[in-house]
Amino acid sequence: MFSKGSKLTGSAITPWNYPHLCTVNSVIPALLAGNAVILKPAPQTPVPSERVLSAFIAAGLPPNVLQVIHLSQEVTLNNLCTDPRVDYVAFTGSVAGGRAVQEAAARGKGFKRVGLELGGKDPAYVRPDADLPYTVANLVDGAFFNSGQSCCAIERIYVHSAVYDEFVKLFAEQTKKDYKLGDPTKPDTSLGPVVSLASAARIRKQVAEAIAAGATALVSEKDFPGAKEGTTLVGPTVLVNVDHSMEVMTEETFGPVIGIMKVESDDEALALMNDSPYGLTASIWTNAADPASVAVFNSFVDDLETGTVYMNRADALDPALPWTGVKNSGRGLSLSTLGYDQLTHAKAVMMRVKTA
Repeated sequence: MFSKGSKLTGSAITPWNYPHLCTVNSVIPALLAGNAVILKPAPQTPVPSERVLSAFIAAGLPPNVLQVIHLSQEVTLNNLCTDPRVDYVAFTGSVAGGRAVQEAAARGKGFKRVGLELGGKDPAYVRPDADLPYTVANLVDGAFFNSGQSCCAIERIYVHSAVYDEFVKLFAEQTKKDYKLGDPTKPDTSLGPVVSLASAARIRKQVAEAIAAGATALVSEKDFPGAKEGTTLVGPTVLVNVDHSMEVMTEETFGPVIGIMKVESDDEALALMNDSPYGLTASIWTNAADPASVAVFNSFVDDLETGTVYMNRADALDPALPWTGVKNSGRGLSLSTLGYDQLTHAKAVMMRVKTA
């Protein structure tokens, strides 16, 4: 007999960029699996967690099964992550934050379980048979939605030389057409600020270094009057003439910036897509009605070093599918039926019945 076994007391450390969604993804499966949960939200977004708690209390959740606590980084690492009463820590955030959580958990009593959903430098590859208008529209959105502040945002694009010139022309045009940068509380704004002045400065530094190294900006902050140095309003930037010597193509940007690189073959694209310390998602844009193209896609599925591979979509998740990363993008998984296995202790039950 196999039993799911004993439940856990878990801690969910949630991020600021999707404070409702990430709370749902981590807290609800844990509660459904029968666990008590301590929710520690990001300091930038404390209110959504309180709303979630209020909703559960109103729905009749027993007292203290879900608790919300607001802690500093120091207390989170030194007290929450090390507390022996906490069996499992789920963290969504940066690579540096994930490493700190893992190290803190290791200092606690026993071997605490840790699930880490970390950053990405997610690539897209546009094959010669891709539907360009559809592909461009989806990749522009995948790069700039939420000001690029998504762990699975498109951050680098490789385009086959057969369609490269047309792709970059359409991509630059659509970026300029789709976005108005400004106050997110105004109905005509379609792109808001990044999270902090420090983040804005880091994003602008990455772009400036790429341009100094030879990159060209087809779309820059000059195209968006609201973008001003020293503010959190960062304009969408589309860079070409980029390569992997530039940080903008190798390190997470987490802002409205995209680098587009020309490739000559599927093999070259695959090598560049895997040339990364991250491995969260990757997308292939091709003709899904052509069996030969689907066969190429399936070969990418086998060879890409990522947790998720998309065909003709990006920056999306499905609760029925596991969400996981490899390399610096994390460990463990959430969502799908497999996600529940992370949230319980397996227990084997063996019985012998005496016979006459």
